[in-house]
Amino acid sequence: MKRLVVVTGGTRGIGAAIAEHFTAAGDTVHAPGRRDCDVTDEQAVRSYFAELGPVDVLVNNAGISSSAPTAKTSLEDWRGQFEVNATGAFLCTREVLPGMRSRDRGRIVTVASTAGHVGYRYTTGYTASKHAAVGLMRAVAAELTGTGVTANAVCPAFVRTDMTADSVARIRERTGRDEADAEAALAAASPLGRLLEPSEVAFAVAFFAAEEAAAINGQTLVLDGGGIQK
Repeated sequence: MKRLVVVTGGTRGIGAAIAEHFTAAGDTVHAPGRRDCDVTDEQAVRSYFAELGPVDVLVNNAGISSSAPTAKTSLEDWRGQFEVNATGAFLCTREVLPGMRSRDRGRIVTVASTAGHVGYRYTTGYTASKHAAVGLMRAVAAELTGTGVTANAVCPAFVRTDMTADSVARIRERTGRDEADAEAALAAASPLGRLLEPSEVAFAVAFFAAEEAAAINGQTLVLDGGGIQK
């Protein structure tokens, strides 16, 4: 069955890979970037989804990150990450829920992070906001128990994206390492010993979104090679 799929933050990186995966499967995919739909703007989100019609699969992928020691984390950075990573997922989820409930069919998948399970140094705002995104998913899943709608989250380690490239650049700036060494330092944070590819995250999202995954609800799928076992 051809489905209507929305992938927020879908113009590049993980979002683009997810959009390509669903498109290849024959689904109708909308992959808005911030210019198309600012997920932190309640009215913009409401208007965007109102124009689309019934959504079968929502992928909450839009996200941002920054890093600094907690004592040097600005309130602006803290709020900014919560607005996109947690509030954005909430606003989009809230818009699609009534329609999914009325049809008793739908999938909501949130792209979180291993930082949604454990804490990492110098990522106070990011880690807290990803924990919030996972908590949102679990609360929504609890409300959906016994229905044909599910909510789950994928939690990848570092993925080869522009966001990770920014993290590599920050490591280079602060430590003087070359690009290869800086990337290796990030890769060493998981048992995989390498960065994930966006296509690997897309596969995990598609798994949760499959019709055959109807019995899976309120779960996180950690993509780090076995470091975090949930």
